[in-house]
Amino acid sequence: MKEGRPSVTASRVAMLRAAHQLFDEPRVFDDALAVSILGSIDSERVERSIFLARNASLAGLRAWIVARSRYAEEELAKARDRGVAQYVVLGAGLDTFAYRSKEDSRPLEVFEVDHPATQAWKRTRLQEASIPIPPSVHFVPTNFESGRLVPDLIAGGFRPEEPAFFGWLGVTMYLTRPAIDATLDVLAATPASSGLVLDYFDRTALTPPVQRVARGIMAARVALSGEPFLSGFDSGELPNSLRARGFRNIEDIGAVEANARYFAGRADGLRVVSPVGRVLSAIR
Repeated sequence: MKEGRPSVTASRVAMLRAAHQLFDEPRVFDDALAVSILGSIDSERVERSIFLARNASLAGLRAWIVARSRYAEEELAKARDRGVAQYVVLGAGLDTFAYRSKEDSRPLEVFEVDHPATQAWKRTRLQEASIPIPPSVHFVPTNFESGRLVPDLIAGGFRPEEPAFFGWLGVTMYLTRPAIDATLDVLAATPASSGLVLDYFDRTALTPPVQRVARGIMAARVALSGEPFLSGFDSGELPNSLRARGFRNIEDIGAVEANARYFAGRADGLRVVSPVGRVLSAIR
């Protein structure tokens, strides 16, 4: 991303989450704050966008965005059942989990980790939307390429000696491999019962010419915004890397599994189209 500016990708993802609340029924992922956190200009743009509502390729991307968000929060719920009381959102963007009312009375500290400019932009959006920030939320500004994730988390109140759950969505494809490996090493050093959910690009799925062309078009678009795709993994590579780091109970799902789990029997045909994106969960 461009220095001093909030993430364009984070804004686009937030708009797709908001579009799901407005245009898709039944919802796969309920987010009562997804529209209001956009701000008045962007929320009105989404509400009036026939393109967002009807474009087939954006509907497929929207399906993936909400499926991975639901999956992450389902895995977080399992982690809380294991006694985990720290949730680290790596690359939080305009994620609203920490601000939605929840019936679960168990304590949970939420650490939102993001680039300083994106985090400042989010805090402005929260203020403008009159969304209160709970005392359990900790903002942790950092740069994944800097190697300062651990000290920055600790400075934000994170307790490395206690289990934590990490949500890492929509980030790995924009990082270098050394930055990804360094972050995975940090996650692998957490205590037993810790867990993670992350998504990534499956390079193996890019073999068919149609998929290569489609990803090339998307890559060109994000590169123009200053946030180019930098990394992907071959089939099985990332699960094997996590196993080597001591993770277990690894589940790795793609479009086929997501459609069967979240989009079966829909009358509107909403479904994940591209096989390139995958999301996995793992436990320490």
